Amino acid sequence: MTTLSETIRPSRAQSREWKAIVILILLIPVLWSPPFLFRFFLYQPFNIPSNSMAPTLTVGDYVFAAKYAYGYGRYSFPFAPSWISGRIFAAEPEYGDIVVFRTPKDTSVDYVKRVVGLPGDRIQMRQGQLLLNDRPVTRVALEMGLAGTACGGDLKVKRWRETLPSGASYVTYDCVDNGFLDNTNVYTVPPGHFFVLGDNRDNSTDSRMTSAMGFIPMDNLVGRVTRIFWSLDEDGEPHMERLGKVE
Repeated sequence: MTTLSETIRPSRAQSREWKAIVILILLIPVLWSPPFLFRFFLYQPFNIPSNSMAPTLTVGDYVFAAKYAYGYGRYSFPFAPSWISGRIFAAEPEYGDIVVFRTPKDTSVDYVKRVVGLPGDRIQMRQGQLLLNDRPVTRVALEMGLAGTACGGDLKVKRWRETLPSGASYVTYDCVDNGFLDNTNVYTVPPGHFFVLGDNRDNSTDSRMTSAMGFIPMDNLVGRVTRIFWSLDEDGEPHMERLGKVE
């Protein structure tokens, strides 16, 4: 039986439900506004805090990551509940993609690296050269150049143009010979994961360091870096020549 007081005054639960409905109705214009759709569903801006991806991406670069490229999951949206798993509209990255992701070791920080290994691949570094499925990845020596703070000084360093079997081609830095990560064991990428490297091979925490990063679950993808939309040099001045698509 419904009491008179409940007929006149809704219960607390009913009141909360109505408040939630009203708030949702008020948010509809915001949720469907172009800035919200752009930021939360299409492209998310990031700034580059380190030189681990130099020379492709350097400190001072601001990039857009396409969130729709690999579908949407737990890390696609801020404040998503921890119980969310899997992805909708899921797609795997391709060799050479520069991706933003979270690591299993620290899901509070966004990282950016290059995908060089997909499920089932065998990855190894041997004398500084990347091997994919036991075959050396094609690389061509370029003229040595200054890497600045990316290699810890103003000395000229080795540069290589590396080309993956997919056709993805990009420049890497080789700051020192026989670096700590220039020779590794063979890593076999497990199902549902991918393997990443930084283009600055001697100064990158990436999948080669199993205790710090290791293999990255597909569900931890945030998006694919597509372009540099703003850049500042070390003096805080606009670096206009760096704007545009990234390799």
